[in-house]
Amino acid sequence: MADGDDGAFAPAASTRTPTRPEMQARLDALVRDNRFTIAVVFPVVGAVLLVASAEGLLPPPLSFDPFLILLGTLVMRSPLLVGLAPLIDRRAAVGIAGLAVYAYAIEFVGLRTGWPYGDFHYVIDLGPTVAGVPVGLPVFFLPLVCNAYLLCLLLLGDRARWARIRLPVVIATVVAMDLVLDPGAVALGFWTYPGSGPVYGVPLSNFAGWVLSATVTVLVLDAVLDRTALLDRLESCEFALDDLVSFVLLWSAVNVWFGNWGAAAVGGLFGVGLLRTERFDSTPFVPPRLR
Repeated sequence: MADGDDGAFAPAASTRTPTRPEMQARLDALVRDNRFTIAVVFPVVGAVLLVASAEGLLPPPLSFDPFLILLGTLVMRSPLLVGLAPLIDRRAAVGIAGLAVYAYAIEFVGLRTGWPYGDFHYVIDLGPTVAGVPVGLPVFFLPLVCNAYLLCLLLLGDRARWARIRLPVVIATVVAMDLVLDPGAVALGFWTYPGSGPVYGVPLSNFAGWVLSATVTVLVLDAVLDRTALLDRLESCEFALDDLVSFVLLWSAVNVWFGNWGAAAVGGLFGVGLLRTERFDSTPFVPPRLR
């Protein structure tokens, strides 16, 4: 290149590090263009694989493979994670990190003492563990609370401004989600309660423990998230609740298979709640090439 060429030493445009808004736009587009695959295909396939594993229809390399379980969970969580990403400032990051530590600590105590969830232990390998607690625990638990929080904000509307209404409703919604999750997980054999219990093998103490954990988690999230910014984001991010769609499809299907009709009915109520948010017309779930 000639000596006088001003672009001789200019960095290639392709090597420029994307800004945070640019990266966010790319992630938004990626999730938006794959909504059906993420929110419908993954949970349906996941439910089939989990049930097949529980029924002994899959060979050991595939049966309850912890890598596939964690990978599938992360993919289904991606709409929520991408949706909330612009709101995670330093304050929110510290709060969420604290909740992750809390989740590990309370699970560690629960496994060794039976408090606050009741006597239980894991049966299925859910991936790497630290002191017996799955490393992926925050990925399994915290998004459930976030989903409940977002759903309640949308359904409550103006009433969500009042903490005395907002917080108890979100906490109750989190516990209701466990009415769907725990019976399905016990039926699959993820974990077990040796003393059994009246709710499809789940003791009432488990739900009391969830009241405690839901209260702690909801109070922290409510304190560290900017609710006004969150509502603004929800206006422009139609896929933020797609993880809850996955939750309803996967765990309702599992509960139906095992005859946990009450748990499946609660899952159906969440489906009705999602429809009432008016964010799930047929168009977003049609692959772009078919529109």
